[in-house]
Amino acid sequence: MVSDSLDTPSRVRETSWVFGAGTSQSQIARVLNAAYANGLLSQDTFLRRTDQLLAGGGVDPVGLVGDLKLRHKRAPLADAAASIASLIGRVARPSVADAPPVCALLALDWSGAQSEVLIGRHRGCDVVLVDLSVSRRHVRLVFRDGRWILQDLDSTNGTRVNGCRVGRCELRPATLMMLGRAELTVD
Repeated sequence: MVSDSLDTPSRVRETSWVFGAGTSQSQIARVLNAAYANGLLSQDTFLRRTDQLLAGGGVDPVGLVGDLKLRHKRAPLADAAASIASLIGRVARPSVADAPPVCALLALDWSGAQSEVLIGRHRGCDVVLVDLSVSRRHVRLVFRDGRWILQDLDSTNGTRVNGCRVGRCELRPATLMMLGRAELTVD
């Protein structure tokens, strides 16, 4: 008996709200490319920001594309910048003194080329956070079976993932991690 499941439309995934790996990084790269193509960035600035974006680890999206003054006739760039800001959740506004800081973007390699990432305050960590509420060696991320697994390393102030305190858990794109008071969004 031949199944006609190929001809029927697939059901909507229950997890359709989860972003694909590297989505934020791709959007930021498109904004940088468009800004360079339209003369908003010099070649040196474009190369420096692209290197920061592709280096992995923590990425500050506002630092990379937040200062670009987009022209009114360039509506697609404005839409892209707005979607990046909404993806991150919050945008720090320099004119408001009491605005909350923006979440840094933690760009993980989902291909498996890198198998472990150590995050903490110590200079020997792969991702260094300067917040004093972060332990010297706060968490270890291990890539196993196509997934990133977070393990808290008995940190003083603990680790929260999407608001819940954890010792070990799986990470997915768009996950919000709090290491002490430092916030990171997984990409």
